[in-house]
Amino acid sequence: MKDYYKILGVSRDASPEEIKRAYRRLALKYHPDRNPGDKEAEEKFKEINEAYAVLSDPEKRRQYDMLGAQAFSQRYTQEDIFRGFDIGDLLKDLGFGTSDIFSFIFGRPGVRRIRFRTVGGPFEEVPFAEETLRPQKGQDLETEVAVTLEEVARGTERTLRLRHPDGYEEQVVVKVPPGVQDGQKLRLAGKGQPGYPPGDLYVRVKVLPHPLFRREGDDIFLEREISFSEACLGTSIDVPTLDGPKTVKVPPGTPSGAKLRLRGLGLPHLKGGGKGDLYVIIKVRVPKILTQEQREAVEALRRLGL
Repeated sequence: MKDYYKILGVSRDASPEEIKRAYRRLALKYHPDRNPGDKEAEEKFKEINEAYAVLSDPEKRRQYDMLGAQAFSQRYTQEDIFRGFDIGDLLKDLGFGTSDIFSFIFGRPGVRRIRFRTVGGPFEEVPFAEETLRPQKGQDLETEVAVTLEEVARGTERTLRLRHPDGYEEQVVVKVPPGVQDGQKLRLAGKGQPGYPPGDLYVRVKVLPHPLFRREGDDIFLEREISFSEACLGTSIDVPTLDGPKTVKVPPGTPSGAKLRLRGLGLPHLKGGGKGDLYVIIKVRVPKILTQEQREAVEALRRLGL
């Protein structure tokens, strides 16, 4: 036999408020929208609603306590248990539509409900009113996560802690794909406020500024200085990249502002299929102060037309 107190996880002398809090917590945890395809969760969801329908009603609870679980189940049908069970306001606070409850409990769409009133005797009932129930979609939520350019290059994960209206906490893992753009939103279906269907959680990605690299799309740019003589004669320089340091040859006669392209050393394309490029922007360093020897050498170059 069903022990309704045990199903809700409360003591037999629990107050109505304690019973209500226990139901809210379990309803959020076991709602089928949060456990798609989980038959065990659906059955648990039905059980906690049946338990709450009895224990939240003072007369039904008194009968259950007096008769015991077995005698109560023989006297009360499921329709009897749920007759007058109206938790619309409670479910609205949680983001669910009332139709969800009756759909899963009775195995039919919760589109229409009939309320009753007693006329002339305790078991004589006639229709009193009917109400069309529309499913309520849960509210979408939005949050933000910050990632570095290195994390954009390889992809990363973030664990978020979601707090529901009744205090129940849930951890969700957000997978940030390689190549994600600054400001891009990642959608976690069904992780918003509960409802039918539940809302979604949108995670906005903020890419933090990098101390060395500047991003344009999937390409990244880096500035490096060389001396005037190196620009004239050519040289090799060490360049940092997101894949580790690389040695780059600077050809003779490279002007200031020239871009050296390193193919495939940029950021991954979001939808796959390769990477962007790394551009090294060469800046020719012009000293503000010269030694006497340097000045004489530069003047000699000027006489030679350089």
